[in-house]
Amino acid sequence: MAATTPRVSAVIFDLDGTLLDTERATRDVLNEFLAAYGKVPDKEKEERRLGQMYRESTTGIIADYGLPLTVEEYAVAIYPLYLKRWQKAKPLPGVERLVKHLHRNGVPLALASNSVRRNIDHKLLKLKDWKDCFSVILGGDQVPRGKPSPDIFLEAAKGLGVNPSSCLVIEDSLVGVQGARASGAKVVAVPSLQSQRQHYSIADSILYSLLDFHPELWGLPPFEDRCFTNRTIILEFPDRPCNFKESSYGDCTYEYVPDQISGIFFGWAKPEAGGVSRSVISIGWDFSLRTVERVMITTEEPLKLQLVGYIRKLQSTENISQALAITDEDQAIARDALDLPVFSEHAKL
Repeated sequence: MAATTPRVSAVIFDLDGTLLDTERATRDVLNEFLAAYGKVPDKEKEERRLGQMYRESTTGIIADYGLPLTVEEYAVAIYPLYLKRWQKAKPLPGVERLVKHLHRNGVPLALASNSVRRNIDHKLLKLKDWKDCFSVILGGDQVPRGKPSPDIFLEAAKGLGVNPSSCLVIEDSLVGVQGARASGAKVVAVPSLQSQRQHYSIADSILYSLLDFHPELWGLPPFEDRCFTNRTIILEFPDRPCNFKESSYGDCTYEYVPDQISGIFFGWAKPEAGGVSRSVISIGWDFSLRTVERVMITTEEPLKLQLVGYIRKLQSTENISQALAITDEDQAIARDALDLPVFSEHAKL
């Protein structure tokens, strides 16, 4: 990001994959639905559909898999499956802290999603009290054209009473980034698919997660805290240490932890010998291979890890082993933080 980045006066957030981990929570819905028709989802096609308007996405699914359904029939049939999974979606790392911080400091906030407004209202139930931080909430069915058109961002800026060029948009999808750029806003991309990261170069800044977002770089009030509680993430290793076999995120079980988890974390480890010990965990992505892979280093060899706090992002280097290195300073920060009641209480769980 350029050092001359102008100040922004308002922030516009996307919802799915940016604020809420709905895309991961609903990942098996299409598999389940298509299985009834003897079909299997095509991974590449589904990745390209990320962030599309609902009708565009639905029309594509029906055509790609030869489903004997109209758009309306498809919507009626699959909606209950999505509704059930939306209730399991959790806020993504760093989201709640950022939204509450900006709202507390008087920064106008909007939510702009390609989802239809009815679906947005169901998903917002997971945000509890902090959904009220948004003074403008817009769905794709409330503007003439959805993303990648700039319409929804222009309308959000109008609702906030600011010029689009004074807005910062935070997005996870490429169509969202394209629409935000077309509106004249500044854009921070937090890709929900790390394998597509190279396509986000039009964004002003690309982050792994909102844990790495620094408000002061955009002329916004800086955070007051140094180390903070992250929504607890539990990693289980039933086969062997450091194998992402299965993980639990709150009360949801996912095939993997969110793709936005990257950096140096601290938490509690449950070793095979029993008991609970302190641990520092380094998680990142290896882009040197043909297939992008998640990699991890821990200071313990656990059967289960509980991530409770975040220290820093990985060092920028082409050598993933060097990037994942856990320093003495990381160890010291983790040791001191885990003595604090807000973090030590997790060891009892």
